Amino acid sequence: MERILNYTVDTSDVGTSVLQFLKKKKYSRNLITHLKKTEAGIVVNNEWVYINHELKEHDNLTIRLVETEIPESQKILPAKLPFSVLYEDDDILVADKPADMPIHPSIAHYGHTLANAVAWHARQRREQYPFRCINRLDKDTSGLTLIAKNPYSSCILYSQMRNRQIHRTYYAIVQGCTQKQGTINAPIARKEGSTIERTVNFQSGERAVTHYETLACKNGLSFLKLQLEPGRPPQIRVHMRYLGHPLVGDFLYNENYGKINSQLQRQALHAGNLEFVHPVNGQVLRFSTPLPEDMLNLLHMVIS
Repeated sequence: MERILNYTVDTSDVGTSVLQFLKKKKYSRNLITHLKKTEAGIVVNNEWVYINHELKEHDNLTIRLVETEIPESQKILPAKLPFSVLYEDDDILVADKPADMPIHPSIAHYGHTLANAVAWHARQRREQYPFRCINRLDKDTSGLTLIAKNPYSSCILYSQMRNRQIHRTYYAIVQGCTQKQGTINAPIARKEGSTIERTVNFQSGERAVTHYETLACKNGLSFLKLQLEPGRPPQIRVHMRYLGHPLVGDFLYNENYGKINSQLQRQALHAGNLEFVHPVNGQVLRFSTPLPEDMLNLLHMVIS
């Protein structure tokens, strides 16, 4: 897949080198190295240049991003699987992931992940690119996830994620009646003796903050709206158990799994809203997706 990016040099960048210009645009060191090795990867006024080339006003700088060969370790088996594309252009794809779909292939889930589905989708568009998922969701968490289609959009979006500039809103149904609103500030670490389970650990855990607002409470259940800082898997599930209000249907973090509503076969958690700045054109993008049917059915017990 090829992506061409064009820049016109203005007065503020006159006298700077191509390298300085690219760093200002947040190109990573690895990406700049890749461009240096790419034929016509860095061109000024239709002529190939070195990265120490000094820019002049009104120069036209063209960057050519090429991924002709995906490394074997990053190749994904395409599979025709159900998922929705809310937005797509040359740089990004916003997907609505259903529950019971892992993000990445693994030994237990080789051919039925979101990565497999996106690979199929890309092939139908005659595109090919490594799977770069910016915000990862648990297998049984439904909702919005963001995928970078080229190395530059990946650089920018990962930087936004590190700087907490990608805003995500989750919706959950938990046991018990929670306070009207609250904040859980409790670091999270891997649980000793477990390869998958996390727990609150104030000695060795990493910073994790969850803000929640109770939208409804009835029949011993609460419907919550949640936002994360910075967003560690599986932060909401761990924090709500720590608070004493585990998610309904959570087999790993709810001791009463299956006793509240046997029809819900997964944790009642949905990534419903996503907001970020487009990595290339700078436009603020906002997306939302409604609760899936299984959570809506359970929600009737809370709001009816």
